[in-house]
Amino acid sequence: MYQLFEKYYKAAVERAKTMLMDDIDHYLESKDNIPTFEQYVKERGHFIDQIWLNSWLNTAASHIPFTLKKTYLEEHGFEVEGVRRKLLNQLFRTEIRNVEPFDLIGWLESEFADQKEGWNARYSEARKAYKERIKKQQEREVKSKIFNKLTFYVNELLGDYYEDLYLYVRYLLGSHLAIEIEQKGVTLTTNDITFSAFLDNEIELAYNHNYFYQDDINEKYEDLILKYILDFVPNWLKVHLPKRLFDEYKDTFQNPLTDSVLTEVAYDSFLIIRDELFEDLLGEYVSDLIKLIDIPFDYDRHREIFKKDISNREQMIIKEQEELKRLREEEAKMIEDIFGREYNLLPGRNIEYVLHVGETNTGKTFQAIQRMKEANSGIYLAPLRLLALEIYETLNEEGIPCSLKTGEEEKITEGATHIASTVEMLHEKEFYEVVVIDESQMIADKDRGFSWYKAITKANAKEIHIICSFHAKSMIQQLLWDSQVKVNEYIRDVPLEVEPQLFRLNQARKGDALVCFSRRRVLETAAELQRAGRSVSMIYGSMPPETRKKQIQRFINGETTVIVATDAIGMGLNLPIRRIVFLENDKFDGTKRRWLTSQEVKQIAGRAGRRGIYDIGKVAFTSDSKTMSRLLEQKDEPLQGFAIAPTTGVLERFQRYSRKLGMFFYLWDKFRNPEGTKKATLTEERLLYEMIEDTIIEAKLSLPDLYGFLHLPFSTNEPLLRAQWKKNLEAIVDGHSLPDPVVKESGLEELELSYKAIGLHLLFLYKLGKNTEAHYWERVREEISDKIHEQLKTGVKPAKRVCKRCGKQLPLGFSFSICNECYTELPRKSKYFPK
Repeated sequence: MYQLFEKYYKAAVERAKTMLMDDIDHYLESKDNIPTFEQYVKERGHFIDQIWLNSWLNTAASHIPFTLKKTYLEEHGFEVEGVRRKLLNQLFRTEIRNVEPFDLIGWLESEFADQKEGWNARYSEARKAYKERIKKQQEREVKSKIFNKLTFYVNELLGDYYEDLYLYVRYLLGSHLAIEIEQKGVTLTTNDITFSAFLDNEIELAYNHNYFYQDDINEKYEDLILKYILDFVPNWLKVHLPKRLFDEYKDTFQNPLTDSVLTEVAYDSFLIIRDELFEDLLGEYVSDLIKLIDIPFDYDRHREIFKKDISNREQMIIKEQEELKRLREEEAKMIEDIFGREYNLLPGRNIEYVLHVGETNTGKTFQAIQRMKEANSGIYLAPLRLLALEIYETLNEEGIPCSLKTGEEEKITEGATHIASTVEMLHEKEFYEVVVIDESQMIADKDRGFSWYKAITKANAKEIHIICSFHAKSMIQQLLWDSQVKVNEYIRDVPLEVEPQLFRLNQARKGDALVCFSRRRVLETAAELQRAGRSVSMIYGSMPPETRKKQIQRFINGETTVIVATDAIGMGLNLPIRRIVFLENDKFDGTKRRWLTSQEVKQIAGRAGRRGIYDIGKVAFTSDSKTMSRLLEQKDEPLQGFAIAPTTGVLERFQRYSRKLGMFFYLWDKFRNPEGTKKATLTEERLLYEMIEDTIIEAKLSLPDLYGFLHLPFSTNEPLLRAQWKKNLEAIVDGHSLPDPVVKESGLEELELSYKAIGLHLLFLYKLGKNTEAHYWERVREEISDKIHEQLKTGVKPAKRVCKRCGKQLPLGFSFSICNECYTELPRKSKYFPK
């Protein structure tokens, strides 16, 4: 031990000796009569031992290298590998407390026990140093008292004469500005430019020349004001300070009170008064300041000028406030005229409403569709194109002619009186005997909800069948107000059972649906299962509906035994699922990762079980099953508030005021939506509008047409699709044909993006009425869909995810970019752990 730490032990000894001698001096200096050495040891003996321990521990902890500390701990039987540095330091400090202490008292006795003269000399030096220190302290107190008095009177004078000081600085700064403005050739466009606005303009000019930091401009003028203060205020203070202060200062310091001393004493006060002067000057008009250069300074004259300027400024402020009030009133009137009562609840209509309320997989939609089949005409409104396609095919197979209308395609069946459509495609003026509105709890969706509101409250029909979950029932009934409403409630006849044990992927069995919340996780999970020899179907949001249908059909036909899906499986898909397995308990909602809600868990879990196939629906979780089970059993809070969005009527009224959609978005933000509603964010529309604002596109297109193009349903998060959207608009305003969409087929991701590109192209073709050309691209899109299906069918190979630090492959579903081993090894101050 001693050999290992010899030099550090010696350093601790020297440090302890120094500390002990300091303690002796401190002990002796306060004694009027010299105490004996033995008396000191008796009174301070316990402290002497502590001096050694403190000196040793601090020296060892601070100076011994960490490698030596680890070596020492290993020799004493401690496991050091993988232990954090902080803990090792604590262990080391504890272990070395028992090292043999240095005999400080023995050393002290050798210095003073038999050397009385040395002890007496030590006492004399300590007392002398003590008395000198006390004397200096008393002198400092006297001087401090004088300085405090000076500071007090300086602050009093600066406060009492602030207006005079302000007038003089105002004059000096105004003269400086007048010269500067003339030299720069600046022309003031109006007389009401404040000094603050002038500085903002200086900042902008400096920014354009790339030579400034924002604070530089302000500091320039703050320093100028401080220079004015330092130039004349010290001498001015000597005139106004009481004479007795000068006499007292001279008696204390034997020197007269000079300007430099006053500046030193008052400097902090000067900084404060500088800030106050600058703050007050910011509100001055530059035109008032620069005229002062031609008016010789005189307090009385400049005071009158200042009062007059203040009066004029107050009048201008009053006028500005009146103008602002007028503009606000006009804006409020405009908002009321444009939006008015557009979103207020309507009185009851002469329509028979049938509300189908129930849990997932209870036959609600089936019953409503049966009634639509019996009607002479009807329309089914779906949340997804896939569901509309399913009803379209079902009705035609049953001999009921039905057309399909979604944003991306139209399939017109000859003689059809029924339509299957996405909810956004409803035309309010067209009459149907029966309207079926599916998944109506979507009315609360912040972006799409208004489409359900319009369908429920404005569809033109004899009967409207509304399908929703229990927690949407109350709000929909409020919307229908005093209309005739019949409520049918549906309860599951296939019970759900939560498995107590946690699920592992190798436990997947026939009829399982494994649910996760990203395309990447679906592909990774499917690939893992396929490597284990399992046949798998897949469903995720960006998958083409035709591909999705084929994947579903393979599962229904038994070609695949397991289906891996995102939460898209929870929306209207009735499959022979034995067990729903939640591979994740949280999801990314576009802003942040959050836990699943009770309704989401129920919507997805409700897909388990199929009467006649699986009479009990199983539900399993990979983690935290107790919490997830509670969510499944929890009673949902009723929905509060439905979403509203701009309507055709709103846009028509807005056109009376402006053709700029930028102004429309501004007014939409200002509009206070009625109680019980929430405004659509219009995030995607704004994103697209920024691409064409103030371009020839905006100039040539009518406002309703332009907004219609902004509202096209496509993946605006894809940069390539946004670019395609803009090129199409440019072609339209230039009178050219639409450019063909980019189609690439080298991999799954490129195929899926090509499918979306063709879909966007079809949106434009249908909007422009080019149905013949659209039929060609529908065939191309179907071919792309087939290729996607074949790739998924033959096996997916998602890119391997590896640790960014060590390169090791990360486990399936791992949420982080570095592995657990690297995480534990990283120091806190690394790029992975920014403060």
